[in-house]
Amino acid sequence: MKIKYLTSVVATALSTACLAADLSIAPGPFTGTQNSLTNYACPEWFRDAKFGIWAHWGPQAVPMEGDWYARKMYQEGSDVYKDHLARYGHPSTNGWKDIIPLWKAEHWDPDKLMALYKKAGAKYFVSMGTHHDNFFLWNSPSHRWNSVNLGPHRDVVADWQNAAKKNGLPFGVSEHLAASFTWFQDSHGADKSGPMAGVPYDGGNSNNWDLYHFPAKPGDNQWCSNDPRWQQQWFNEIKELVDNYHLDLLYSDSQVPFGNEVGLIQIANFYNASAASHDGKCQAVYNCKQPSGGRWVQDYERGVNGGINPNPWQTDTSIGDWFYNKHWKYQPLSWMVTMLVDIVSKNGNLLLNVVLRPDGTLDPEVETMLHELADWTAVNGEAIYGSRPWLVYGEGAVKAKGGMFSENFKYSAKDIRFTTQGKTLYAIALGWPEENKLLIRSLAKTEDLKQNEIKRVELLGSIGKLKFTQTAEGLLVELPEKKTNAITCSLRITGNNLKPAALPATAALVTPDAQGQLLLTADDATLHGEKIKLEEQGGKSNIGFWDNPQEWVSWTAKISRPGKYKITATVATAYGNAAFVVEAGDQSVAATVARTAGWDKFSTTELGVVEIKQSGNLTVNVKAKDEANWLAINLNSIRLTPTE
Repeated sequence: MKIKYLTSVVATALSTACLAADLSIAPGPFTGTQNSLTNYACPEWFRDAKFGIWAHWGPQAVPMEGDWYARKMYQEGSDVYKDHLARYGHPSTNGWKDIIPLWKAEHWDPDKLMALYKKAGAKYFVSMGTHHDNFFLWNSPSHRWNSVNLGPHRDVVADWQNAAKKNGLPFGVSEHLAASFTWFQDSHGADKSGPMAGVPYDGGNSNNWDLYHFPAKPGDNQWCSNDPRWQQQWFNEIKELVDNYHLDLLYSDSQVPFGNEVGLIQIANFYNASAASHDGKCQAVYNCKQPSGGRWVQDYERGVNGGINPNPWQTDTSIGDWFYNKHWKYQPLSWMVTMLVDIVSKNGNLLLNVVLRPDGTLDPEVETMLHELADWTAVNGEAIYGSRPWLVYGEGAVKAKGGMFSENFKYSAKDIRFTTQGKTLYAIALGWPEENKLLIRSLAKTEDLKQNEIKRVELLGSIGKLKFTQTAEGLLVELPEKKTNAITCSLRITGNNLKPAALPATAALVTPDAQGQLLLTADDATLHGEKIKLEEQGGKSNIGFWDNPQEWVSWTAKISRPGKYKITATVATAYGNAAFVVEAGDQSVAATVARTAGWDKFSTTELGVVEIKQSGNLTVNVKAKDEANWLAINLNSIRLTPTE
């Protein structure tokens, strides 16, 4: 027996487009409502796993020019458009459809890769199912543009799934289809200048609309389309994937697709199918970029949660660009490890895209990095896998701002993260401490002598117990001279009544370099407001979402050399004459910056000179010059340079 739902979205479609909506789902305990999904409980396998690897891989890897190639090639004048024109021809005749057959994956060995991923510490694996380019990596009976018919002539999803099963790893698939319908509309355009001006791109040919989609209705330009016809298509095609491949995890690159209604029914089908194959208990995980209230696992793209979330969550990010990009450098191992530790301390999982070449192989440096990660997890995995958060996630000056597109933080050994396994507490310093001594302030002696009674401290990767002293300042641990690794220092701590001592609030102190310059970066800023937040644009951290003129930014800086300082600001803005004020103690300079080439195109502007008369700590603020006429900026940094 099947259950059918007729949502208001589809009901509207029936009256306007005469569509016969069919949102049938598998029978089971879940229905397509928010209230029904409150009965969902995240399975323990996901909570214990902590770390998964993702293959964000497909034909867009072929040009080696990175993410969104299939769309950017239709954006006249863009770097990708120029690259495509030079190598493949004009998109009016040689478009995305002609790149797809060039993806051969000729050296792809999923069994070999999966074994390496497992050795590196991955506890689940996710394959891309379809990106916004509307090319399917599974054997789809409903869509001819798939990897069995074209390109590798292999069922990529099935081959990844078989490799994951051989290695005992839960298997998931990411779908980016919900955004495809509006994302791909650039393919329906034409050049506005040059010899091909006015000649439609190949997406304008109705014979190709099963790949590029039919033209969107006027105003239908959101991430997820409001057209009921496309909503039905998405529902049918993703349900085909779920029903035929029996996934452990499904990821949507969006919020719950299509204003919740259609998407919620899809989630219910996924959960019911899982429950049917697991003795009535759902073991499936659904990821999307929307707060869940525990109904699914919220995902943060290239970002983290700012603190402990009682509901499990996930960060998805990549060691480089999303698709192979010959221009990008990979993130270092230290970035991977510290991201993982910070995320796990806050009740999250890390899903890491390991970038594959078009032929299905890894660059040598990526393979080396995975072997090094394997060495780290072999020693420190005890503090990660199967762990749960402590009462606080950690301590230290670096506090990751919660939200997406904020992931590059300058951690040190003074930044400590906590996890627990039963009664055992783990303290993981995000660096090796100077002088081989680690102070953990959260485990200080308190007035309650029964609190934080430390019995034993051990270093993971080393034999024997460590010497320690405990005062009102904190737990001071003496470490061996030989480092277990240069990235982290992981301690196993046992004792009685371990509870975090109250810590005074601290802001990051920016210190001058050898020339007395002070660089006030976005990562070190304290943000004052509800919406303003740290993000990443153009490969740089910046303070963005600064729409409210009553919100502001501050730093605490150490002045070692009184005197005159030149102030410069590195800013991006899509507006002309964006005005703000920099306050340095009792001095201030006002600035008006010109429009840059985009929100990710930063320009450095000299603002003026201030005189700072005393050494010591200095508060620097950046605020709106005129609240009534505020124009938003993306602020990368403020620099104070001595002029004398």
